[in-house]
Amino acid sequence: MAVPKRKMSRSNTRARRSQWKTTAATLTTCPSCQADKLQHTACPTCGAYKGRTYRDALKTVNAG
Repeated sequence: MAVPKRKMSRSNTRARRSQWKTTAATLTTCPSCQADKLQHTACPTCGAYKGRTYRDALKTVNAG
């Protein structure tokens, strides 16, 4: 197993880690309710996926 001979400096470590970037999730519109949703998942608003309803829609109830 390879072991480094010298300690890597903070600037070199941080310069290497600066390349570790993430990308934003791609959103699509739901064909039934036109809300934004993640690809290949059921819609969080209406629960539809590929023309089927898989769960009830999340509804917020104000307890006045």
